[in-house]
Amino acid sequence: MPKQSFSRGVVLACVSLAYGLNALRLPIGDFSQVGPGLFPLLVSGLLLFLALLIIAQSFFVESPSLYFNLKNIAVIMVSLGGFVALSKALSMLAGIAWLVFVAGLASRSYSWVRNLQITVALALIALAFQKVLGFNLRLI
Repeated sequence: MPKQSFSRGVVLACVSLAYGLNALRLPIGDFSQVGPGLFPLLVSGLLLFLALLIIAQSFFVESPSLYFNLKNIAVIMVSLGGFVALSKALSMLAGIAWLVFVAGLASRSYSWVRNLQITVALALIALAFQKVLGFNLRLI
């Protein structure tokens, strides 16, 4: 069975390659005239470097075998789906609350207080995105 660290490195490498290859479709430009593809290409290159370091480290450091908890995967998927549905039907604040409280069920230690604090923090971040950055978010 593959090790967790090796699997994480491979997944991170695949994600970085997907973004990097899509960034090549955009004009790159140079550092004096930056094109829209330069930043995603640089970020994906850094992620690929980190992924290769993680893969190399997995051969020298012992890590546990890869394990999938299907219940937790299902809980996270339901929380993400509910976030999208509630954000469209009611408001993004309802979606954020659903996401945090349902995803918290995947944790070993469920805490209503911690989930409420996370919900308030994410709501404030969404409010800042709406008011300061001008994002079109339906918060209420």
